[in-house]
Amino acid sequence: MTRESINPEGWRRANGYSNGISARGRMVFIAGQVGWDGNMVFHSLDLVDQVRQVLRNVVAVIEAAGARPEHIVRMTWYLADQAEYNRRLREIGDAYREIIGRHFPAMTAVQVAGFVEEGAKVEIEATAVVPD
Repeated sequence: MTRESINPEGWRRANGYSNGISARGRMVFIAGQVGWDGNMVFHSLDLVDQVRQVLRNVVAVIEAAGARPEHIVRMTWYLADQAEYNRRLREIGDAYREIIGRHFPAMTAVQVAGFVEEGAKVEIEATAVVPD
């Protein structure tokens, strides 16, 4: 896979994500994953625990497609509580690096009014590009 991080000239480097990614290969689209396990059971209502489980779920889906975390080129994070996310950003960053590593795709994070799955605090969808 050819992958290149994009940052416009004169812009300060993004912290924890890329402003853009250019990639070539087979695309894998990962549906929104919430913080439950493969049996659709939440084991925690804690935001950081759910982020950790969501990221494990994303990795499980991309691995099933023959990809690895470094092939993720885009992530969208949907959050129930922006203030809690900001308060716990260091813990969330630690969980991210533990599961995904130091690969920082283009990312968007938004606060939403709620989730279909009762008990969810975060949902992440992603796109990966697998080498040809």
